[in-house]
Amino acid sequence: MSRGRFLAFDTSTEVLSIGLAHEDQTLVRTLPGGAQASASLIPAAMSLLEDAGMPLTSLDAIVFGCGPGSFTGLRTACAVAQGLALGAQLPVVPVNTLLAVAQEARLLLPDLSRPLTVLALLDARMDEVYSAIHDWDGRHWSLRRPLQVGSPQHVALPDGDHVWMAGNAFEAYGDRLPAGRRLPAQPTARALLQLAPGLMAAGGALGPEQAMPLYIRDKVALTTAEREAASNRGGA
Repeated sequence: MSRGRFLAFDTSTEVLSIGLAHEDQTLVRTLPGGAQASASLIPAAMSLLEDAGMPLTSLDAIVFGCGPGSFTGLRTACAVAQGLALGAQLPVVPVNTLLAVAQEARLLLPDLSRPLTVLALLDARMDEVYSAIHDWDGRHWSLRRPLQVGSPQHVALPDGDHVWMAGNAFEAYGDRLPAGRRLPAQPTARALLQLAPGLMAAGGALGPEQAMPLYIRDKVALTTAEREAASNRGGA
């Protein structure tokens, strides 16, 4: 049975992941992200729809990774989701990128129904990581601890059986992260498409004007005055 028709994309990392779900089939493509995402996202979306023989208006919703992640990437995803949804009179379904990482980790593991705890980690740059703990009970995800951003050495591995760390932060931060089972994973379109029906059924579909990024970190860089103050404190 079909679980819906969705176009999904994530541009929160250096990877652009885009996918289309229709008639129990899923088409997924991976392209360079970062600065290139703003130019390639819409053509990639139109190409997927053309390959599937589907007009944009035939979709149930536009699904996008809303953050946390690259500020530029999140703004790109929100703008494209809003524009496509407005033009086709569709709702949008924003998906937390750390939940998408947890779902991708689950899809990479052999037993999809087994209870699981995932400490999702994304590189936040500026020597920090985004983190969240999600528990899978065999049917649904629940958030154990609110989303956080901070130094990798301050991340704590949760207690419990079948605990995995998953994300893209391991290469950058290595031993500064807690020891444990690690699984490289991205917030993929495949994960977004898997999550979309449940989120939509739970009331997660919003009007296009509500396609907003989820920022955990409020600032990208310190002001000149803040840098000078920090330097002065360091020399005291």
